[in-house]
Amino acid sequence: MTAVAAVILALASIVVVSVGATIVVARMLYKRIRRSRAVAGGVLRTRAALSRGPQREVLGLRIRLRGALDSGQAAVDLALGSYGPRGELPRLLRRIQSESAALDAQLVLLTSETDAVVLAAELPMARRRVDDVAGLVRRLRATVAGGRGDLTDDVLLALRSEVDREVSALEAGVQELHALNLHDHRDTTRGSES
Repeated sequence: MTAVAAVILALASIVVVSVGATIVVARMLYKRIRRSRAVAGGVLRTRAALSRGPQREVLGLRIRLRGALDSGQAAVDLALGSYGPRGELPRLLRRIQSESAALDAQLVLLTSETDAVVLAAELPMARRRVDDVAGLVRRLRATVAGGRGDLTDDVLLALRSEVDREVSALEAGVQELHALNLHDHRDTTRGSES
């Protein structure tokens, strides 16, 4: 009887360990999927496609905001990966992302709004703020691509001036680098002529 009990106990412990391991793995996968930006973006796009009326527009604004931030991050990642000047662009993007998090929270709140009057009053302001963020990101992307930047709305206005100052500094640095390269090229040309 004790041999049978030992076998049953061993099988029970194997089952408990297997079930425990399965639960731990399933939980890790669930958390990973839940944190996935791709999955969250897909869910958001699906919700927008299935929604009607003003909620659909609010979800569309969230999609646009997320897309703008993703493209800004891609541009800054590209700038960080290159050897060219990048200045304060990563810090500025982090500030834009931080302000956008508050804007996204407002948009999430608007998606749950049931009062059509309140929703109609808040939508133009939300649309303008998303436009402002998208404009900021466009300027950052333009700076990375070739050298310029742009921003608005209280905090966004302060960000605009910082981006403009950074773009000027980057342009001045590039011009100075070109001038130094031209000067070095002239010196090597004169040295080879002698």
